[in-house]
Amino acid sequence: MSTTDAVTFWDGVHAARPAAGAPRPNARLTETVTGLPAGDALDLGCGAGGDVLWLAGQGWQVTAVDISAVAVERLAALARSHGLGERVTAMTYDLHESFPPGTFDLISAHYLQTPCDLDRAAALRSAAHALRPGGRLLVVDHGSAAPWSWQQDPDTRYPSPQEVASDIGLAPETWAVERADAPRRIATGPDGRTAEVTDHVLVVRRTA
Repeated sequence: MSTTDAVTFWDGVHAARPAAGAPRPNARLTETVTGLPAGDALDLGCGAGGDVLWLAGQGWQVTAVDISAVAVERLAALARSHGLGERVTAMTYDLHESFPPGTFDLISAHYLQTPCDLDRAAALRSAAHALRPGGRLLVVDHGSAAPWSWQQDPDTRYPSPQEVASDIGLAPETWAVERADAPRRIATGPDGRTAEVTDHVLVVRRTA
């Protein structure tokens, strides 16, 4: 799928959903970040922006990127309306082409799974290299399909967090895996429906 097709696909996904006035943060983000000192964060594939707004509200300076201009424009407007415009930089970005510049204390990649062209392992490897010493990379993947997900192929395979870590291929003397598990939770979809889903959670900390 070309970049143009990817933009069309994700713009369509976001345009089909009503703009959220107060999008919720992901549970795996809040449980991972609560208690950490605020710093500079990067959100890869920011979507509706619940994680970005929550981080900014906790004092983080957040760079948020997404391939969808619909998502980015909505997030930028939300940040301003919540009085967080100075803490949020939202921009359209294609991770298939390059990685955002800068170094960060936290990089979050929630559900960075797409039918479009993306070397995910390379993007996550770049993310790990963009961490400052002591910084964390949080990768949360779908371990199952929610009823409202765009991905409903019953043959879809969901790599484990250990497999994701192996694919990234980070040197253990520089990065340490702090968490790799598959917890379940009750999720609420855009239309209010609830369902039990599985998350695949990987947390990598840069030690040197």
